[in-house]
Amino acid sequence: MRYAYAVTAAMLLGGAAATVVTQSPLGAQVAQNAPSQMAAVAPRGAPMSFADLAAKLQPAVVNISTTQKVQLNRQQQNPFAGSPFEDFFRRFGGQQGGDDSGTTQPVTREATSLGSGFIISADGYIVTNNHVISGVPTDQGKVTVSSITVTLPDRKEYKATVVGKDAASDLAVLKIQATGLPFVEFGDSTKTRVGDWVVAIGNPFALGGTVTAGIVSAIHRSIGSGPYDRYIQTDAAINQGNSGGPMFDLAGNVVGINTAIFSPSGGNVGIGFAIPAEQAKPVVLQLMKGQRIHRGYLGVGIQPMTDDVAAGLNLPKDRGEIVSRVEPGQPAARAGVQQGDVIVKVNGQDITPDNTLSYIVAGQPVGSRVRIDVIRNGKPVTLNAVLAERPPEDQLAAANGGSEDDAVPDNGSSSPSTLRNSLGLSLQTLTPQIAQQLGLAPGTRGVVVTGVDQSSDAGSKGFQPRDVILAIAQRPVATAAEAAAAVDAAKRAGYKTVLLLVQRGTGPARYIGVDLTGK
Repeated sequence: MRYAYAVTAAMLLGGAAATVVTQSPLGAQVAQNAPSQMAAVAPRGAPMSFADLAAKLQPAVVNISTTQKVQLNRQQQNPFAGSPFEDFFRRFGGQQGGDDSGTTQPVTREATSLGSGFIISADGYIVTNNHVISGVPTDQGKVTVSSITVTLPDRKEYKATVVGKDAASDLAVLKIQATGLPFVEFGDSTKTRVGDWVVAIGNPFALGGTVTAGIVSAIHRSIGSGPYDRYIQTDAAINQGNSGGPMFDLAGNVVGINTAIFSPSGGNVGIGFAIPAEQAKPVVLQLMKGQRIHRGYLGVGIQPMTDDVAAGLNLPKDRGEIVSRVEPGQPAARAGVQQGDVIVKVNGQDITPDNTLSYIVAGQPVGSRVRIDVIRNGKPVTLNAVLAERPPEDQLAAANGGSEDDAVPDNGSSSPSTLRNSLGLSLQTLTPQIAQQLGLAPGTRGVVVTGVDQSSDAGSKGFQPRDVILAIAQRPVATAAEAAAAVDAAKRAGYKTVLLLVQRGTGPARYIGVDLTGK
């Protein structure tokens, strides 16, 4: 998991900061598109002014406001909840919804939020971010959007209905009852290059239509928001409230949808992110038709080929992704994919940090047959799979979630074996009794960590007591003696890093490379 950013990731929804959860997979390709009123030949070089371009485009960019109902949680209703002062606050602090029985009734309050959007047809279809019109849950409680108002630059207001929305791509399509509206079209973001001029128009901090300009700072940018990260990064000023607004090229075509920022304060620091048009357009066209978004699904848990994982496999880093889990009965399992395989290509496309397995597979039609090139035990293997449909993200998250504990059960059934000299870990055979106490599936085999040398590489990688090591150097280990033998074999083979398959609680297993010197 990638947490190591020293800045706050914030949604651009006006009035609230939240961890970035935006995702942007490809939907099925749709060829047709509405004609544009804004088509033009892109000029070369820096313009003397953006005024003519802004005048053409601003009429098609709208402000979106929502009325939200926030159901306050118990802590927000009573700041002393759970403390000795809770009863005093309830009786004498005028708390609403409480009674002498101690029962706290739900309290709902209204709130508003602001975002941006843009018109894509003369009859009132509007594109925005899903989080703009769905509300971003906060620590105050559950958020429900009760109404959506679209305000045009001429200050005309319309009540909007939701035609379709897709949380995975963070995209939504609205409809207002109007005709003869100005509109814009999607451009070809695959031709967008680092250094190109871009113009952003939106509604930052509820100020109304605001135009900013900058350049493309990076493409295919991952910000750790999900498996489909592939944003355009820009230094054009993007702030809260710009969410859902368009990013234009100099031809007046939409090449991105402004979605997120990196900022320590919630304001612009020159690092903004937009969903590329190549990803947004097919999703939007499907939503306009009332269709649900279908994505290909292989059924594997994957990890990137980081330095330590690559070193543990003696393979190049940043090429391919390692399979940490194979879902039973899913396409990968039926195709013969195994835990520990490194998938390097799908249908001839290289798997890289810019072109991930999830991104490629999600863009393939459900039911299509794909060729999968893997490296297994250092040798190339070719497999074929028929893709299923990707389940909803919340269903996947629930299936792959797990708890983390902090103490090792010790029933004295076996004496710990130490590998502190090589790994910095003390290990104990995982007995059925310990596995049951850890909440592991029956039949799980491995060794449980009983101690960690915090000065070791394993300590720096976050190993904890109660972690269970299932395999070392791609060899399953069921006893502490087998673990020691696997480490010794890796040393004799000349490896400086050994690859461990580790499970914590009931969560999915992950590969971690550990320096064999233990330091």
